[in-house]
Amino acid sequence: MTLTESESRALTFEDLGVPEFICRSLSRRGFDEPFAIQRVAIADILQGHDVCGAAPTGSGKTLAFGIPLVAMTPKGTPRRPKALVLSPTRELADQIASEMETLSSRTSITTVYGGVAYGKQVNALKHGTDILVACPGRLEDLMESGSVILDDIERVVIDEADRMADMGFLPAVRRILDAATSRTQTILFSATLDGDVAHLVKNYQHDPIRHEVVPQHDSISIADHRFWTVSRDERVSLLAETVAAAWPTIVFCRTRHGADRLTKQLERDGIKAVSIHGGKSQPQRTRALAEFTEHRAHALIATDVAARGIHVDDVTSVVHFDPPEDHKAYIHRSGRTARAGQGGVVVSLIEPNGRRAARRMQREVGIEVEIVDPDVASITSFGDSTATLAPAREVNERSRSSSKQRQRSQSKKSGGQSSGQRRDSSRSQGDSSKRDGRKPHRGQSARYGDDRSDSRRSEGADRGSRENNNDSRRSDSNDRPRRSESGRSESGRNDSRRNESGGNRQDGPGRNRNTANASKRRNSSGGHRKGQQAGTRNSSRRD
Repeated sequence: MTLTESESRALTFEDLGVPEFICRSLSRRGFDEPFAIQRVAIADILQGHDVCGAAPTGSGKTLAFGIPLVAMTPKGTPRRPKALVLSPTRELADQIASEMETLSSRTSITTVYGGVAYGKQVNALKHGTDILVACPGRLEDLMESGSVILDDIERVVIDEADRMADMGFLPAVRRILDAATSRTQTILFSATLDGDVAHLVKNYQHDPIRHEVVPQHDSISIADHRFWTVSRDERVSLLAETVAAAWPTIVFCRTRHGADRLTKQLERDGIKAVSIHGGKSQPQRTRALAEFTEHRAHALIATDVAARGIHVDDVTSVVHFDPPEDHKAYIHRSGRTARAGQGGVVVSLIEPNGRRAARRMQREVGIEVEIVDPDVASITSFGDSTATLAPAREVNERSRSSSKQRQRSQSKKSGGQSSGQRRDSSRSQGDSSKRDGRKPHRGQSARYGDDRSDSRRSEGADRGSRENNNDSRRSDSNDRPRRSESGRSESGRNDSRRNESGGNRQDGPGRNRNTANASKRRNSSGGHRKGQQAGTRNSSRRD
């Protein structure tokens, strides 16, 4: 069944059979009428049917399965919960648990995920919990240690199954479903129901009822999309101007090192920025998200994987600092603004040689926007004039300076460049790279586009390739690698652990850059061979 959101106004929660105590809780929160996905899914789940639902982020799907779970789940016993919700990320797991906890104080809900100590989670399971909300990697660890037993699970919910597939979690999900042998109902929600998700539906659901909801207000079509062409050297200064003009802003980078580096660069430009990625511990991620949602930071710098499951209201702008991998990533990123029919602006920073790829992506998304020179003044109307956190004065000063630089650059392009000018430009670009602690690079590969990230250029092609390939596999857990009987790592399970967490390694850009500079000084003053080798090693490790 396919519905639009406007069709959900005909029924109330009472009409759907929701218990009175939950209806009272919903009414206190101002929820008197169900959204479309809630209208069609709640009744079927309450009747015990398997349900697979296709619904976008922000459509109300958490309550669509949360209300029936709270209404029907009996009391659990020590280490044996009665219902299980699988989530791809820590942030989404916390959000699901928080939503269900508001429905009733009678139901015990526990969350388990990587990136935090085992102790509290093990103790909560030992005392007994009714509903367990879990990320797959940590859950498998707890199953192996005997801290949780799934024999009594009656209902399983798989939330955001498409992201589970993208992050490589499906092998772990299958093992968990196989362990929950007593389950009588399997519920699945996903943005799409094709590909690997379709196989999951076929193999683990019994005659599921399928519901698909088309949002009445599509945030992609409501948002104002801007595609600005900008050179690599000017991207950071342009980003600072953009954030100052239309914040709160979520900025997307491809790698965790790039996110950390950009956060520091924005701080130097007077922008209060916080970053979130798989290399951060859970307390660090929670603290950064709190600063952003409480308007104590202008910008949240995030990688694609870390941003999944994060739902923040009233985001004024989204900036694609690094281009998305594909049109689906563009839609997911851009959907962070212009929610619930409100306005918002999406800015893509396009390098000159990335125009063709940007136009191709526009066709796949279904938008048509001219790629033009930056015009920060045109987006100031999106900014929140009532916000209390003001950008520092340095931002405006930097903005005026960088605007003049872009004007001079544009005038040079219009007048052409002689071969001598091009040589001077190339030489100055190399000198600038040395001052910044980065290797000068020859030209730029296709951008928007460009398969090489900032960290890939500086760390060498081999290591950068590994970072890009593995970035989507490092999201949420510090889980321990396990060995099979033959002594080799169980690769499938270890993959799910790497997805839940990228570990705690923090390659401090400032530290590596200082070490490399010290090596340069030793080399220039006739330092010994060991100093030269150290400088070479450190230069390959720069962020």
